[in-house]
Amino acid sequence: MVLTKRQREILSFLEDSLERNGYAPSLTEIGQHLELQSISTIHKHLVHLEEKGLIRRHWNRARAIELVKPATRPEARDVPLAGLIAAGTPIEAVRGNETVAIPEDMIGRRDVYVLRVRGESMIEEQVRDGDLVVVENRRQARNGEMVVGLVSGEGATLKKYYREKGRIRLQPAHPTMEPIFVTEDELQIQGVVIGLIRKY
Repeated sequence: MVLTKRQREILSFLEDSLERNGYAPSLTEIGQHLELQSISTIHKHLVHLEEKGLIRRHWNRARAIELVKPATRPEARDVPLAGLIAAGTPIEAVRGNETVAIPEDMIGRRDVYVLRVRGESMIEEQVRDGDLVVVENRRQARNGEMVVGLVSGEGATLKKYYREKGRIRLQPAHPTMEPIFVTEDELQIQGVVIGLIRKY
């Protein structure tokens, strides 16, 4: 599991404090120890550690951070295989009842699902026909993110998302394919791709 230098420092301080005192440090104490002024920055690091399954926080109690022992950390989570997604022209999503085991360090605590790709329009982003994309279930995207978009309430497609003046461009990653231009009213974002699984 990849941790940033700061995340490792916070995790080490949490471990030392819990062993020494029997309870977790406050956000202020973490900041003082690491010479960090911003409580929001500390909070962000704790969110990432929780998403990676290394700590657990209880929102209704003070100093309520506990370490998750390695033996209790789930290695994978069964995620629904929600159907097919077009990497080409929009198609109607086809739903099934399968699940796919996804590594916890890829998805953390996020609400995710998996789609099987049909088509080659995202080939230059290394997304091929038959691949599985792991999708975070959210309704907003930032420029450059790969999204699952429902176009005009009918066809679902997998494209890079770009907000431009007065319109949205859904950009394929294929040299011979043209982008799809839609208005905000014509596009419903179904999720943002956060991972890729390929079986050889």
